[in-house]
Amino acid sequence: MPPSRTATRWSTGKWIAAALAVAVHLGFIVFLIFSVTWQNPKPEAVSVELYAPPTPEKVAPTPAPEPPKPPPEPPPEPSKPAPKVEPPQPTKADIALKEKQERERKQKEEKEKKEIEKREADKRDAEKKKQEEKRLAEVRERQTREAEALKAQADRERLMAKQASDATRSKANDAYIRSIQSKIKGNVVLPPDIPGNPEAIFDVVQLPTGEIIDAQLRKSSGVRAYDDAVQRAILKSSPLPKPETPELFQRSLTLRFRPLD
Repeated sequence: MPPSRTATRWSTGKWIAAALAVAVHLGFIVFLIFSVTWQNPKPEAVSVELYAPPTPEKVAPTPAPEPPKPPPEPPPEPSKPAPKVEPPQPTKADIALKEKQERERKQKEEKEKKEIEKREADKRDAEKKKQEEKRLAEVRERQTREAEALKAQADRERLMAKQASDATRSKANDAYIRSIQSKIKGNVVLPPDIPGNPEAIFDVVQLPTGEIIDAQLRKSSGVRAYDDAVQRAILKSSPLPKPETPELFQRSLTLRFRPLD
């Protein structure tokens, strides 16, 4: 670390004081010599004893003066404000470029905003479509179940109705056939000595009016006389009884006859 100015001034003062002390001593010695020479004129040859001057007493060195206090540092001068630099005036080209960049920035922001809105709208539409498809699928599934249930119910009802109708029709048809057989049996003249209770089957064709067109033996009873007697009775019974409803009319009939029934 370089010595301070105070230390330098202190060292210089010491050296000056020492030099002054030596100079004073030398001056005193010279004064004594000249003083003796001036007061005593040149004598005749005499014997002179010279004495060395007494050794001067050592003089205590003058204490070095206190170094002067360094003057207070002057307050720093206030910094001058930097001169205001006027910004350069933008040119028309700069203004046009800035306006173009601003337009492009706004267009880009608007485009990004529209893209975001479109994506969100598409997402909402897709979710809405998905929910709608789910709802429609549930509706279709419910309708299918309901339709299947209704169909099953309708099938049961139709079956029941058909069974009832078939039962009714069967009863009516049985009654119709019995009425025909009853009329024909009333016209059968049984031959004597028919063994057992043989069955003869005839196919009869009739008109809607009941008039018989034909009567053919399908299966013989095994007794020719009984077969002939039944055939004559069929033809004699024309016209045959009509059914209760026209729907029960049968153009072709298969009739069975036994002598003991």
